[in-house]
Amino acid sequence: MSGPPTTRALGLLREPDFARLWTAETISQVGTQVGALAIPFVAIDILEASTFQVALLNVVDFLPFLLIGLPAGVWVDRLRRRPVMIAGDLGRALALATIPLAFIAGVLTIVQLYVVGFVVGMLTVFFDVAYQSYLPSVVGRDQIQEGNAKLEVSRAGAAVIGPGLAGILIGILRAPLAVALDAFSFLGSALFLFLIRRPEPAPEVRHEVGQPKPGMRREMAEGLRYVLGHAYLKNIAACTATANLFGTVATSVLLVYAVRELGMTAGAIGVAFSIGATGALLGALTANRVSSRLGVGRTIITFAGLGGLALLPLALAPRMIRVMPAPVDEETPAGGGAAGGGAAGASADG
Repeated sequence: MSGPPTTRALGLLREPDFARLWTAETISQVGTQVGALAIPFVAIDILEASTFQVALLNVVDFLPFLLIGLPAGVWVDRLRRRPVMIAGDLGRALALATIPLAFIAGVLTIVQLYVVGFVVGMLTVFFDVAYQSYLPSVVGRDQIQEGNAKLEVSRAGAAVIGPGLAGILIGILRAPLAVALDAFSFLGSALFLFLIRRPEPAPEVRHEVGQPKPGMRREMAEGLRYVLGHAYLKNIAACTATANLFGTVATSVLLVYAVRELGMTAGAIGVAFSIGATGALLGALTANRVSSRLGVGRTIITFAGLGGLALLPLALAPRMIRVMPAPVDEETPAGGGAAGGGAAGASADG
């Protein structure tokens, strides 16, 4: 017997521990979306960075995923996940808080943005690895799909709300102070993770009793061999890496182009990004239905290709047209105004 529609829609959100995990993720994701726009604006607007410097900022953010992704996965696999996630949140909050503090003190530099980006990226690697395997500790095995779906909708919803909120905050507070909201969001996330009451089981023992634990290097090699030897995983990994690489390049160029060539404000860019993110939200809501019709493989190939084609119209974006009303001098007689208008028109025609 099914419950009322509202109860069915809430589903796992009625479970206190999952609700805390979902709240932590939602707060963190909204803050991350704010920071994703605010930090490049610090480089572009406050520090007047070049296009290369802005692109390098995004590269530094993603570099830890390449450098420590495998070691982090092996290391986190030996630990309880929740303490790793809380430490990651607190570390990211502390690192991001240095940006508004340095701005207020007048000592903010592009090098500091690179250092903060790299530190935040490293902590995000550990957080993401722990987060992906923590959900089964909070919900039952038969609830994992529903839990993942709710967390994905939350993430996509944050991508819609976050950029618009970032644009408003940047316009009111300026970009460095808007980064403070991202720092506070990680503090909020850590608090809700700390409040989860369900005990987390000890890490799984993956070696025979009495035998020494396999070294990290051996485990990394085994994991890498498994991925590269798998007919599907190696291609999915290559597809994801390629999309992330060129997506980062496109985003870096797009922000500089929008600010310096199109003259767009932070608010306008935030609205544009929010509108674009509605596609991610629709995708999260319809992914299961689409993949059940097309198949998982065809769905990945189709939408990976469409994602690239969607960037092509940006090359045709026109420059912003500013329509300014002609100043009216109330003391000028009507005839003089007409004559002035005629002269201006003649000058323009000439």
